[in-house]
Amino acid sequence: MEHNGTVARKEAGTRLVSPWGQGLRLNPKAVLLAPMAGVTDLAFRLLVKRFGVDLVFTEMINARALLYGNRESRTLMKVAAEERPVAVQIFGSEPAVMARAARSAEEQGADIIDINMGCPTPKIVKNGEGAALLRDPDLAARIVASVVQSVRIPVTVKMRRGWDEANINGPVVARRVAEEGAAAVTMHGRTRSQGYSGRANWAVVAEVCQLLSIPVFGNGDIRSPEEAEQRIAETGCAGVMVGRAALGNPWLPGRIAHYLATGEILSPPPKAEVIRVALEHLDLLSQLKGERRAVLEMRKHAAWYIKGWPGAAQVREEINRCERRGRMEEVLYQFNRSQQT
Repeated sequence: MEHNGTVARKEAGTRLVSPWGQGLRLNPKAVLLAPMAGVTDLAFRLLVKRFGVDLVFTEMINARALLYGNRESRTLMKVAAEERPVAVQIFGSEPAVMARAARSAEEQGADIIDINMGCPTPKIVKNGEGAALLRDPDLAARIVASVVQSVRIPVTVKMRRGWDEANINGPVVARRVAEEGAAAVTMHGRTRSQGYSGRANWAVVAEVCQLLSIPVFGNGDIRSPEEAEQRIAETGCAGVMVGRAALGNPWLPGRIAHYLATGEILSPPPKAEVIRVALEHLDLLSQLKGERRAVLEMRKHAAWYIKGWPGAAQVREEINRCERRGRMEEVLYQFNRSQQT
């Protein structure tokens, strides 16, 4: 086993190794829950982890805000023992600031530091952060080098295929960050200009797998266990990262992981179980953030849980008017009963 910031692959699993030799083992064909702003808070991560995912990521955290003691950033970084291993994702464009933020995250209990080089949001890229780092491979490499040198835990990078179709340099940036000690790379098969539209191009995942000796995880349009298996077979990647398909579906990453490990397809949960878990989600949010904020944040989650069900549009309007936890519970209970008749 090399202890130089590279990642070795073994039949027993994928081990992410820091330059100091402290390792973290993931299952073969690992399934990761993608970091999603406004979604992957502690409550949602705990739910997804319970159903069997290998690794979860926090929402992306502004490195500079974290160092300034921003309360929201500190809240985003809160992790729990039950969700380990957990990666804390940070974003920024200043190597020294990113290094200090990474040390802070490590001190607060992060198992992995993940660097965001994929966010396409205009307010992020206009500051030279997120996917904008694809346009400056030298800066991207310096950031990774600085963070790797500042912490004792593995450092990973999530990025996109390129800035646009005329600038497909994801493989180049992936190679640069690997050379600077990144323990693994997650490659999203879309460009920044695509945002979340169109289809993810998984050919780039296969290309990066051939280029690097560290694990490469593929991301983009994974919606089922069978699709995950197909993508891993096609590309040779170490596993898949599941994002938007998990909205209102915290079972999905675990169902994928179970299938990859056993070949067995678990049935989707019945509607009564979906409502039960939605109410549990609301309860977790209330415990962590208080009733008022929990109800407001749960509005979007509740809509995702019932999406596509008969009568969901009307119920969604009722949910969006809910101000109290008890009322939201009542709406969901009533909707559950209507689905059983």
